[in-house]
Order: sequence, then structure tokens, then C-alpha cells
Amino acid sequence: MREAQYWEPGEAGRVHCLLCPNDCRIAEGKAGTCGVRMNRGGRLELPRYGAISSIAVDPIEKKPLYHFHPGSRILSVGFVGCSFRCGFCQNWHISQSIDVETRSISPEELVSTAVRERSFAIAYTYSEPLVHFEYVLDSSRLARKAGLKNVLVTNGYLNPQPADELLPFVDAANVDLKAWDPEFYRHETGGKLEEVKRFIAEAAGRIHLEVTTLVIPTKNDDPAQIEGIARFIAGLDPGIPLHLSAYHPQHKYTLPPTPPGTVHRLAEVARKHLKHVYVGNLGAESSDTVCGECGNVLVRRVGWHVEVTGIKAGKCAKCGAKSPIVGA
Repeated sequence: MREAQYWEPGEAGRVHCLLCPNDCRIAEGKAGTCGVRMNRGGRLELPRYGAISSIAVDPIEKKPLYHFHPGSRILSVGFVGCSFRCGFCQNWHISQSIDVETRSISPEELVSTAVRERSFAIAYTYSEPLVHFEYVLDSSRLARKAGLKNVLVTNGYLNPQPADELLPFVDAANVDLKAWDPEFYRHETGGKLEEVKRFIAEAAGRIHLEVTTLVIPTKNDDPAQIEGIARFIAGLDPGIPLHLSAYHPQHKYTLPPTPPGTVHRLAEVARKHLKHVYVGNLGAESSDTVCGECGNVLVRRVGWHVEVTGIKAGKCAKCGAKSPIVGA
């Protein structure tokens, strides 16, 4: 049985998990909020280390990452469990349950699979990867040695010390910033907004970073919410891409889908502060990246069809301005 990192003994046989801000004190035989970090005999153990619920080769844009190796396909791997309890989760069947079919894949096997599939990187995604910190760290180290890159798709709920250990092995991340209201975070996810903001700030400038907000009618679709998110991101770097995705009914949420017009209007609000704002979950709409200096189209996108049309030697092919795209 693999022992977890980042924990300490607690009172009355409990263990205190120090991985994320949930700060779980876990009784003997029980698991933390995530469902995958368990107290066994007064030790924090990982009975689901390497238990993989999903593995596929996806377009990098599906993460979504629009400014990182556009048009590439990436080996994507998912787990079970999550540090949040979002009623609107789109992958709730694996994030909100641990009783699903999985297969055991070691970090060595995962890296070998990526090499065999000719993937340039591994994406840790689908459910929350950070609750499987040890597996992601082990795999990321091996991937680096094999010349591969590592990508996180995450809620960004990780304490500073483990973040400092993991981020040197991460090349890119898309972090969910679910709202700008601390009460929304507390009631709808069980998490704390300030902790997610801290992780995003820590990642910015260290790795390639993009941010996603799922726009939910009546919950976080107030323009002031999106403006708050955009201002925060712009304060770190106005070049960080923001993805505004339309909500569709999932899990416990029965609200009607977000109207496309709402997402487009909120994108205009965000564009007052950010250079690159994209809309998603609206079907096969075009979502191009243009040069901020001359308006030349750098990357054309319609659905998952991607063409790098306006970049030459890392610069805009028309005016010579530096391209915001990594890996093209």
C-alpha cells in the first residue's frame, strides 16, 4: 500500500491531511473529502494509486488549451474523486464517486503509452488530478525524463508546499475559476475562492496558464462576477487566456442551459481587461486567435479543426510581433 505525502498524525487515531485547503481530519478506516486518501492504521494511504478511470488521446483544445501547441493531440488520463462537491459537475460520475470501473496503470506504463501514441505530453484531467498528487508527481517526473511535457486540468485546490513541489514538473495548466463570489465557492463547491486565487497566482509566470469559468444562469452570470475574474487575471498577466464555457444541465443541476448570447456578452466584458477571451460549449463556432498588434489571424479554430495560419518563427507572419502561442 502506497503511503501518502503531506499528512501528520492527529488525535484519537485520526490523521490530518495537509495536501489541500480542505484540511481533513480523517478517522480510522475513513477517507477525506476527496474519497481517495484514507486512514489505515493511523497512516494516510492511497488505495487508489494508479487507478485510472479514463484514458484517451484528445485534441489539446479540448482541455481547453488554445495557446499551447495548437492542433496537437495529447494523451489524457483521468482518475476518481475530487476535493470539491460541485452540483453542476460535467464529469460527476467519476469525480463524485469512487465506485466506478478503473484499471491499474503505473507511471511507467503511462509514460510508455504516451510515447507509443506519439503524444508530446500527458494531460492529467477528467476528474480532479490533484487529489492523486503522488501519482501525478511520479508520472510527471518520468515524463520529463522521457522528453514529454505535463499538463494539468484542475480546480487549483492545493496547498502551497505541495504546489511548490509539483509545479516545476508542470508545463501548462487550465485552472477552473468557478466564480468571483466567495459564498458561491463555499455553498456550491465546498471550497474557498481565496485558495484557488492563490494557486493561480502561484502558477502564473511559472508555467503556461489558461483559466476557465463555466457560466451558469443566475449563479455566476452577473457581469460584475466576470469583470472581477478578468481584472484578477489581468493583474497577473493580461495575456492569460480566459475561456467562458456555457453550462448545460448536469448532475444535480436542472437549470436551463446558458443562452449563447449571455456567454458572448460576458466575453465582451472580459475583453475590456484581457487580450484573449474565448467562448466554449456553444457548438462549432469559430474561435480564432489574432495578433494584438495588427489583427492578423494567427490560429483558426472551428470546433476541433485547427490551423496555424499566421505564425512564422514564433512571430506574427504579417507584422512581426511576438506570438502569444507556445509551440507553434
